[in-house]
Amino acid sequence: MIDPEAPNPSTPAGPVIIVGTAATAKSVIAQLRSLGSASPRVVGTFLVNPDDSVREDMIGAPLMGEVEDLPDVCAQLGVRTAIVSLPAALSKALARVRATLRAANIGERFFPPITDMLADTALFVRGGSPRIDLAALVGRQPRSLDESRVRELLQGKRALITGAGGSIGSELARRCAAAGVGELILLERSENALFDIDRQVGALFPAVKRKVVLHDVVEADATLRRFVALRPQVVFHAAAHKHVPMMEDHPAAAVNNNLFGTKSVADASIATGVERFVMISTDKAVNPTSVMGATKRLAEIYVTAANDTQHRTRCCLVRFGNVLGSNCSVLPIWSAQIAEGGPVTVTHPEMTRYFMTIPEAASLVIQAATVNDDHAEVLVLDMGEPVLIKGLAERFIRAHGLVPDWNQQHPESDEINSIRVLFTGARPGEKLHEELSYSAEELRQTPVPGVLAWKGKRPQREQIMQMVAEMSGVRHAETPSVVLDAIKRQLAMLDGPSQNHLLSADAA
Repeated sequence: MIDPEAPNPSTPAGPVIIVGTAATAKSVIAQLRSLGSASPRVVGTFLVNPDDSVREDMIGAPLMGEVEDLPDVCAQLGVRTAIVSLPAALSKALARVRATLRAANIGERFFPPITDMLADTALFVRGGSPRIDLAALVGRQPRSLDESRVRELLQGKRALITGAGGSIGSELARRCAAAGVGELILLERSENALFDIDRQVGALFPAVKRKVVLHDVVEADATLRRFVALRPQVVFHAAAHKHVPMMEDHPAAAVNNNLFGTKSVADASIATGVERFVMISTDKAVNPTSVMGATKRLAEIYVTAANDTQHRTRCCLVRFGNVLGSNCSVLPIWSAQIAEGGPVTVTHPEMTRYFMTIPEAASLVIQAATVNDDHAEVLVLDMGEPVLIKGLAERFIRAHGLVPDWNQQHPESDEINSIRVLFTGARPGEKLHEELSYSAEELRQTPVPGVLAWKGKRPQREQIMQMVAEMSGVRHAETPSVVLDAIKRQLAMLDGPSQNHLLSADAA
């Protein structure tokens, strides 16, 4: 850990040193000199993998030895801040440098090499926060976007996105804008999130016509009025409650948002003649053991049943697993824990999850909407093999130049660059292993690589009406058990007792 009494590394005070290669040190010094009087005073450089042919006049500052010499020299000169600039290819050397700096209580300011920044391969960005290769973390390369399919679906159309300020919603907004939509309608109930995505799209795609709608989709009558006024042609429904443990404590809120918010948007889409309605779903809806998953499953059932009536709107849902780097997901949490010095928390050593990056998930969602098949109502993204969370944590920690300490009994480690990992146990509603489909489902390939489809039986209309009636009666209930009992009854009726795992003993 850095000494809290040390100067803030973001505003170096007093003398500083440069740590890097000959090329990166020279580049940093040249850029600092361009600041004139605002530049910190550089007293010397420490080179990684030094070359005897390198001279001080080539770098622009005195050469002060190798990294091992750094603590003694800095103590003699009163240096409390180091500017580090190393390419991503030297991640092991960077880990060694950081460990040395921490041991000497020297603050660090990381300066990504310009070559890494241009190639978008910089391992560390401003403030020492890592830019991680997410594909490497999960061991798979993202699939590419079929731009011709996307243009065919979206070009010149009015596209509406609910939950537009969320992780998936905002990426869908950027993708739709890039595809040349005629008008982009951003619908979101969070004022700040809506402001932010509107600002982003406006800066990136100034020529795209757009509207912002501050609205909560659970208000069905108001949702219909919005759709009548806006007349969207393609709708991506991404608004939902997603946090599993929180929904265990607020089941009525999950029913209200996940089921009736979906019903509101689907009904409005059908009533106004939307061409395509696409619901974003989750692997947690399969054999659900959580309130969140169960309410998403009820929403899935409603959407698939919506195609059983005579209307022009093609309704489908796209089911996928966890999205790496999404808001309040595991990677931002781990990043914050590492910045605080640990421990990094992992729920269970055997827990696995399916993972996909935000851009890949959004691109496949849009491509899934292009599938023209009356029987392709449930579309499942091919997530590859499930990832062991413990292994993901280890790779993430090592990408920060740190070593995970798995010793649960004696957490103290002799490694100066180690960080403790703490197993906290599965949270309420969590499974050890998620599923993307029921065992009885038969998944088949679609024309879109990475998108699978399921042809299954639609529930009877009477069952849907019964489900809506009972769940409507508990959507604002204050007693959680009343809501849970209603959810369990409906899942048993619609999916059968064998799929009714909600709150069962194997939920952990």
